[in-house]
Amino acid sequence: MDRDKILNRFDELGNRFKTLPTQRNEGVRGHHFHGVDWLSWATSAQHLIFSVFGENSIHAKNINKAVADCNGYDYEFELVCAVFLSAHDDFKGGYLISVEKSISGEIFGDFIGMARAALSEGHKNVAAVLAAAALEDAIKRFCISKEIDVQGKSLQDLVNAMKSKSLLSGSKKSLLDSMPRIRDNAMHAHWDKITEADIGAMIGFLDQFLISEF
Repeated sequence: MDRDKILNRFDELGNRFKTLPTQRNEGVRGHHFHGVDWLSWATSAQHLIFSVFGENSIHAKNINKAVADCNGYDYEFELVCAVFLSAHDDFKGGYLISVEKSISGEIFGDFIGMARAALSEGHKNVAAVLAAAALEDAIKRFCISKEIDVQGKSLQDLVNAMKSKSLLSGSKKSLLDSMPRIRDNAMHAHWDKITEADIGAMIGFLDQFLISEF
């Protein structure tokens, strides 16, 4: 998910809400939003929250209930907007526990498991490619989560950016220093420049990185 696009969409819906027309109904407390207008807005807000937080998140459950209980009156619609604004604030403040990140962790775990199995069976080259692919994708996703631009950047560029922001420390920092070289050799089929120890080191780094970041 592109953080900037999501924030822009939250802002668009927030501004759109302010322009929704209301009308005063005789004998009824408060104002009433036209059904097409408020339901269209609420549907877009629900879709955004589902996409960002997941359909089983507390934000999704609360906005579902608020929309279901809303008949368009302003005092009812305030509850819908309150949930939307809460979701906006939580995402903007970086308090999102990402469903995507959890899924990514499972995928990386599968790749690492396959790489480890290939290495144990003597398929060094296959293990190298699997581990290198998992490494590059993991580093890119991590950098995106830290708002580091990954477009057109090499793995070494990303590693340097992570270092400059002090996102690496201790053993992870020293282990990652050699990873771009191993990755490049694997992706360019320079098999004679890759040892089983290299692949083992990459898998070991990924194990640590997976636990701590995904």
